[in-house]
Amino acid sequence: MPAVATPPVPPPALDNPAGGALGFIFTTLPALLRLTCGLVGAVVALSVRTPPVEPALLLPGVAALTGWSVWYAARALRHGITPTLVAGDVVVTVLACLLIPRLVAPEVLPGEGSWIAVLASTTVINTQATALARWSIPAGLLVTASYVAGTQAAGNPAEARAHAATLLVQTACTAMMATVMRRRIGRADRAFAEHQRLTRESLVARAAREAERRQNRDLHDTVLGTLTMVGLGAVPGPSVAFRERCAADLRTLVALTDVGPVPGDGPVPLDGRLRTVPERLPELRVRLELASCAVPAGVADAITDSTYAALSNVVRHAPGAQATLRLTRNAVAVVVEVTDDGPGFDPASVPPHRYGLRESVRGRMAAIGGRAEVRSAPGAGTLIRLEWPGVG
Repeated sequence: MPAVATPPVPPPALDNPAGGALGFIFTTLPALLRLTCGLVGAVVALSVRTPPVEPALLLPGVAALTGWSVWYAARALRHGITPTLVAGDVVVTVLACLLIPRLVAPEVLPGEGSWIAVLASTTVINTQATALARWSIPAGLLVTASYVAGTQAAGNPAEARAHAATLLVQTACTAMMATVMRRRIGRADRAFAEHQRLTRESLVARAAREAERRQNRDLHDTVLGTLTMVGLGAVPGPSVAFRERCAADLRTLVALTDVGPVPGDGPVPLDGRLRTVPERLPELRVRLELASCAVPAGVADAITDSTYAALSNVVRHAPGAQATLRLTRNAVAVVVEVTDDGPGFDPASVPPHRYGLRESVRGRMAAIGGRAEVRSAPGAGTLIRLEWPGVG
């Protein structure tokens, strides 16, 4: 059996989801790029060791660079890329570039294809992607200058010029791309945060309006209903029933200020709840035809209060009428019908500002996912049908 519809709960706030996704990408890709280039570079470096390459310097250098690449990737994937990690990568690359004459054989240096050329490009790209432009661009220029210095010292100015141009283009393009992406992602996150704020405010306002409507319904069905009957002369004078009704109204007013926990919503006998409604209106003759039926407590409350409002209308507008309260349950819904043989009325002629049927009956049923139907005509009595599609 479906439960009662509850007030919407504002969604939890999410911190820069687009920025988080971008950060994940700009962490994972640089980590994998550094690890791949480090391992491949180690193999390439060790495959060509012709003079003036010094194996005594090459072997520990390659081991250190490989260890750094593995540690960089593991640290980045686990904790993210920090400024310290970026600075360390730049320092390691600068040292390797300055040692080109002793780490790269002359025959593999031209063509921008040496393992240190790849190392320099990887560092430049990673730095632009993981650091702000005011730090990443100077770092890219530093790596470029150290590569030029190393290749010049190795006696290959053509390589120095060629790869320096490549490194500068990589620095500029990657920095521009990263800056544009960060700005666009920032705008998207701000728009998303604003949307969440407006959604939360809308839901809070909606919940407040619904609470106000519930209070107004309770007031209409109790205090205002009693005063209306007194004003219409339906209460001939002081009586025990009138005092009991006033006491019940007072209890309703006290309950409106109760902000304690909401009672449980387990199934309760609706027929038992409805059987007590005529006891609150002793001046009305009511015939009961109630089938056994259990519904969630919140549904029972709403249907019972709607029934009370419908019968109160009979007392106010059709004094002396005979009313029937019927509860049935079919294959698709729980149905409550309140009928009377009073003078009836034209439902279309009821002013829109009138609160009774609009809120005390239709509003309550709509709040639990049900509906209310009013059938009446002058001289033909009135039928109010409450339906909750909760059978399951």
